[in-house]
Amino acid sequence: MLTIDEASEGQRVDNFLAKILKGVPKSHIYRILRSGEVRVNSKRVDASSKLNLGDQVRVPPVRMVQPTEETAVKSVTSKFDGAVIFEDEALLVIDKPAGFAVHGGSGISRGVIEQLRLERPHAKFLELVHRLDRETSGVLLLAKKRSALVNLHDAIRNNQTDKRYLVLVHGQWKDQKRRVRLPLHKFVLPSGERRVAVQDDGQDSETIFYLRQALGKFTLLEAQLVTGRTHQLRVQLSHLGFPIAGDDKYGDFSLNKALQKRGLKRMFLHSAETNIRHPINGEKLNLIAELPKELNKFVENLKVELKHE
Repeated sequence: MLTIDEASEGQRVDNFLAKILKGVPKSHIYRILRSGEVRVNSKRVDASSKLNLGDQVRVPPVRMVQPTEETAVKSVTSKFDGAVIFEDEALLVIDKPAGFAVHGGSGISRGVIEQLRLERPHAKFLELVHRLDRETSGVLLLAKKRSALVNLHDAIRNNQTDKRYLVLVHGQWKDQKRRVRLPLHKFVLPSGERRVAVQDDGQDSETIFYLRQALGKFTLLEAQLVTGRTHQLRVQLSHLGFPIAGDDKYGDFSLNKALQKRGLKRMFLHSAETNIRHPINGEKLNLIAELPKELNKFVENLKVELKHE
């Protein structure tokens, strides 16, 4: 029996269990919820139920795979050395490398959040504030206090954050500034993969795009998010006929193959800057993640190619 304290107040039951039962697959957590083995104040609950201060949670005994010496060593070796942009008692901001999922699932045993919890075993609270796609690099916010998480979610919901991405698209973008509004509809493929499409009955999405650099057949854009829908930039740009270079879901697949041979091994989408007010003291924070070396190198190569044309 566990009693909910301030660190877990307001958290979903499934997320709370994932934190408590470290190493247990999400599928098993949902199984014990469906079977009624987990009880909150002696009552059955579903995965999305929110926990309140003082709730009594019954967590059934669960067998976990004991970590081998190899995994134990990995768990204390930081994967994010040098990636911390900002940290204090309430907030942790890292420069997420491309290729890392923000959380485990769908065949990924350990994402950024699970890895950071392993590296910080004494942290009472550590939760993602928002998500970044696996192949997207850049500014990622994590809350170290429940109050910080709630305040940041409020700020995001009320459009009080300023998030900027750098993105390379295929095509010659002409507008210096362009506001794009499109309805986006989420659906799931038979394989279980999530996808998004422009559809009349979808959720409103909005982005302001700024022309940063014309690079021949490509254009470097800065994208300012007004809304934060799943795959928003990728779907909007693909729909407009400007697929993101290296995008394996919504991009130009034959182009991507050619780009790999030219040195671009990933999607060219980077969360470059986030401007927010500190969730506790209200101080203005300008959080910047420099363009990764491999993306910067590809841009420089494009410039060289242009000079020789």
